[in-house]
Amino acid sequence: MEESFCLKAIGILHHPRIPDSPRVAEEIQDFLRERGVESWLCSAWDEPGIKARLSGTSMLITLGGDGTILRAARVSAGHNVLILGLNMGKLGFLAEMTLHNWREVLSSVLEGNYWVEERMMLQASFLRQGKNKASYHALNDVVVSRGTLARIVHLSTYIDGYYFTTYHADGLIVSTPTGSTAYALAAGGPILPPQLRNILIIPIAPHLCLDKAVVLSEGSWVRIAVSTDHRAILTVDGQFEVNLRDGDEVEVRASPYAAYFARVRDRSYFYQTLLERLRESY
Repeated sequence: MEESFCLKAIGILHHPRIPDSPRVAEEIQDFLRERGVESWLCSAWDEPGIKARLSGTSMLITLGGDGTILRAARVSAGHNVLILGLNMGKLGFLAEMTLHNWREVLSSVLEGNYWVEERMMLQASFLRQGKNKASYHALNDVVVSRGTLARIVHLSTYIDGYYFTTYHADGLIVSTPTGSTAYALAAGGPILPPQLRNILIIPIAPHLCLDKAVVLSEGSWVRIAVSTDHRAILTVDGQFEVNLRDGDEVEVRASPYAAYFARVRDRSYFYQTLLERLRESY
């Protein structure tokens, strides 16, 4: 069942490292002002600034690549905010608009001619000596991997509390269907359509251990115990990292929150976009 949204204030998140992004953000704000829609501007990297404005905001327009959208989804998790992406990056799997069509797409959304795509997220908890040190939400993936040294880590992996296997590898990806076209795909994982609610486990460069992807149900949870004589790291959506020590654990499960995207394209858009992006990469 789709979440219902009433479009009120709209946040416009520009990318601080894309020179044209602030200018386009101002053009969008002028476009909205002419139609009597309240809006605000903020850097996509200013997470405290975004969070301070989320109350009363019904949609975030992101300017940048998929990374900007991932950041917006993570920051707005739990606020039931629609996300509408304008691709100014490279691949743009998640974006709905381009520099050439954003006026037409945004007009359709303002007129109510859109549908809402809900995508599951993950929740990761970092534990040290059995104590929860921090929790994070991710739209793409959670990765436990080696640090800067080119040495494998040993990752004892438990599913729903039961021992599964120990990966001797560069790392382990725990991914959503959204993330199946990101790092998980590069590591040899399957492509899952975004409407599915499954959790993927994919090893990175496994050595003498299970080398296949495993697909879990939404209700499953994964615990990863780190064994290493050097540094390991936890990465969330590829955007920040947490240093891990020998004996640390990471627990990953489906988040209670979801990401919501405003779409004007046909509901079968995913496969066409996938083929287009794959062609562009060659």
